[in-house]
Amino acid sequence: MGDNAFAHEAGIHQDGVLKQKLTYEIMTHESVGIPGNRLVMGKHSGRHAFSERLKALGFNLNDLDMNRAFARFKELADKKKEVYDEDIEAIVAEEILRLPGQPDRYELLYLNVNSSSNAIPSATVKMKVDGRECIDHGTGDGVVDACYKVIAKITGSRSRLVRYSVKAITGGAEAQGEVSCLIEDSGIQVSGQGTHTDIIMASALAYINALNKIEYRKHYRQLVAREGP
Repeated sequence: MGDNAFAHEAGIHQDGVLKQKLTYEIMTHESVGIPGNRLVMGKHSGRHAFSERLKALGFNLNDLDMNRAFARFKELADKKKEVYDEDIEAIVAEEILRLPGQPDRYELLYLNVNSSSNAIPSATVKMKVDGRECIDHGTGDGVVDACYKVIAKITGSRSRLVRYSVKAITGGAEAQGEVSCLIEDSGIQVSGQGTHTDIIMASALAYINALNKIEYRKHYRQLVAREGP
């Protein structure tokens, strides 16, 4: 009904519609003014629907890469209600186009932060960028902000922090914390995750994880622009 008319999420429904629309659609979408049906990619979607969506996005993967991409898709689908085309594009860019053993462009080597009620929070960060060690220092509105500003300065990133969240994944005084952040750069949005007993370290790891994902997405777009889908 409504926005969900001609939308299919269950794997068996998607498979049936792809093979023969009349299996689950007793009328045409054109007859009621809808431009087409829609396969909602989520945790109930099957391999057939995922394969068709990849083809629609311009990907033609071999069986081995398809298995890897589908496994990553199911893992992501368990965490969010709907997996969008941008998510699938990211899966291919990060899991398939990345060469085996290829290191991340950015790596955190050292982090030191200082904060008190009488001083401006500051951070010193040492990173490896394209195999070269870089170190810098800066201040911010809190230690996480200071840390992120220094990382952005070292990497030359102009990304915008869209969302930041923290949760404990273990109990006790030495609980391990997980930080998730969503950043945007040149119209590309990616999420990064970091886990550590030190929440500031987890924050830095999450941000750098997101920046590395951004790099793979940009690399993918450059390949498409040069060679076509």
